[in-house]
Amino acid sequence: MLNQTCTEIPFEVFTNFERVRNASPLLTCDPDEWAAAAHAIVAGDRVHYIWSIKNRDSTWDLMHSSAPVDDPGTVEHDPRNPIIVPAGDGSFDDHTIEYPFPFLNPFDGKYYMYYLGKRERVPKQTGLMVMDRDFGTWKRITDEPVIPAEFDYEEEGSSHPSCAIDRDTIHIIYTGEAKGTGDANSPYNDPTLCHATAPVSDPANVTKNLANPVFKGSGAGWDKYGVREAEILKGPEYFHIFYGGYNGKIWQIGHVRTKDFKTFEASPYNPIFTPNEDPDAWDSSQLLTPQVFELNEKFYMIYAGLKGNGWGGKAECYSGLAVARGSKTCE
Repeated sequence: MLNQTCTEIPFEVFTNFERVRNASPLLTCDPDEWAAAAHAIVAGDRVHYIWSIKNRDSTWDLMHSSAPVDDPGTVEHDPRNPIIVPAGDGSFDDHTIEYPFPFLNPFDGKYYMYYLGKRERVPKQTGLMVMDRDFGTWKRITDEPVIPAEFDYEEEGSSHPSCAIDRDTIHIIYTGEAKGTGDANSPYNDPTLCHATAPVSDPANVTKNLANPVFKGSGAGWDKYGVREAEILKGPEYFHIFYGGYNGKIWQIGHVRTKDFKTFEASPYNPIFTPNEDPDAWDSSQLLTPQVFELNEKFYMIYAGLKGNGWGGKAECYSGLAVARGSKTCE
C-alpha cells in the first residue's frame, strides 16, 4: 500500500524511469505478432500480468503470465494461453479482446476486469469480466459493452479502460476516439481522455461524466496532437494519471494529477518516459500504455514499446518494465 503518512506523492517520484534489465522486454511474441496492452496486479507472492497478443490476422486474444514479487522480470507463462478469445459472431467483442485492466473490488472481494472489445470495424468499446477460479479464468458479466460508444467524442472508441477505487466509487479513465480531423500532425483519429464512475456494488453500472472529454492535453508541445491510453493510480490526495501524448510524430509518456477530474495539474518533468535512445532497441520508436503500480516499496511502469513505422504500420511491439528512480518519496 502507499505510505499513508504521506500527504501526497510529489511529481519527482514518477521520474527517472529506468528500464528493468531482465524485463526489457518483459513480454514478447513471434514475428508479425504484437505483445501489448499489458497490465499488472499484485496478489500474494505473485505479480500477475494480463496482456494482449495481436495475431497475424489482426485479431486480439488475452494472455496471462506471472512472476514472483521479488523478481518481477522472471516471467512464467500460463500454459492455458490464450486465456480469453473473442466472443461469438455478433457480439461487440467478436473480433478483438484486449487492453485488460484487472482490479480487486473491496465490496465483494472479487477480481474484476474492464477490457477493450471490438468487432472487425470500429467502434472499440469497454466490457467487463469477473474472475472465475484464478487469474487465468474469467467470465463475461454481460454480452453488451458497459461503456458503449455513444457520442461524437467517442464515435470510434470508448475503450482502453483503467480504474481506481475511492471509498464506494470506481473511477474509470478511458480513451474517447472521435473521427480524425485531417490535420497532418494528428493521428488517424482524435483521441481524448474521458471519465466515468460505477458503484463498487455494481461495476457494470457505469455513468459517464457529463463534462467528457475531461482532458485533451497539457497545453505543451509534446502532447499537443493527442492523448490516449491513460492509466490511473490513487494517491493519498490525488489521482495520478499516466498517459500517452502525441507531438505530431511520436507517442511518449506523461503524467498529470487531479482531485476531481475537472482540473489537471501537469508534471513539470513531462514527458516522464521517452523512447529508448538506442536506435536498435525494441522500444526505440514510440511508447504507450503506461500503467504504474507499486511493488516492493517502489513504483514500476509496465508499458508498450514499438520499433518501426508507427502503431498502424509495419512495426514490432512488445511490453516492458521500468522502475522509477525519482529523488523524493513523500510530501
